[in-house]
Amino acid sequence: MIESVSEVRVRYAETDMMGIVYHANYLPWMEIGRTEMLRENGLPYKEIEDQGLMLPVLAVDLQYKRPAKYDDIVTVVSRIEEKPTLKIKITYELKREEELLATGSTTHVFMNQHGQPVKPPPYFRDALDKHFA
Repeated sequence: MIESVSEVRVRYAETDMMGIVYHANYLPWMEIGRTEMLRENGLPYKEIEDQGLMLPVLAVDLQYKRPAKYDDIVTVVSRIEEKPTLKIKITYELKREEELLATGSTTHVFMNQHGQPVKPPPYFRDALDKHFA
């Protein structure tokens, strides 16, 4: 398993008139968690794309538990719990201190520059294999 922790501070622009975060703004926070997790494991998105690999989103799942509010520090815990094959699933927990605000996941497919599904290339597998027995 791979795990990464990122933090974001809720900006005023991400909230509604009640100071509560608009539901769609959780998705960019999940992206922050995902991209930082890959970067920490030697796989910056820019380098992945420069090598002709794309990771489009196939599915998003998100459950809201408690509202995030203006100026909160939201901790995004991102995990890859299963070794990737043609797809990679990333799970997320979004918290304010120890309070769980939301849980979710994104599923991505490995694609080449022609939009065809491909297996993850050796450099990608090698970067993640050490985390899976």
